[in-house]
Amino acid sequence: MKLFKYAIVALFMPMMASAGEAKVTWLDFKEYRDVFPAKETRGGYHKRIAKQFDAHLSKLASEMPEGYTLALTFEDVDLAGDVRFNMNDIRIIKPIYFPRLKIAYNVTDKAGNVIVESQSKVLKDMGFMDRIKFGRDTEFYYDKRLLSDWFEDEVAPVITSKSK
Repeated sequence: MKLFKYAIVALFMPMMASAGEAKVTWLDFKEYRDVFPAKETRGGYHKRIAKQFDAHLSKLASEMPEGYTLALTFEDVDLAGDVRFNMNDIRIIKPIYFPRLKIAYNVTDKAGNVIVESQSKVLKDMGFMDRIKFGRDTEFYYDKRLLSDWFEDEVAPVITSKSK
């Protein structure tokens, strides 16, 4: 039985290996539209946002061919929901508080040629609560889904056509 488990892991390891790379740049969090924490310090919350988004973008970039690099800068961040400041600061998620991200990005191939790029691209999902929610309820779910949708719709098709 143990041999069988190891055989499966060895069989799928090449598919799990990271091929592409993501390089994420953050500007001053104090300048972003809405990155307000509910019940924690601003610095800790900002580090958590950066860590979560960096990991998500690395996961997306791993789907790119080997040697490709996604360089992305967050110019503005407006997280899904809105923080209510009262006795119990909480982030309220309602349809009127949709996620909005302003990014600049480019994707380069092994040789350093730019495959796709955009300056000051605004991503938003005004119907973010109207769609079916798949998977576990993770932190920054709607914001990460916005990035995933952008990557699948705008980046992946260009990379696929260029790498053939």
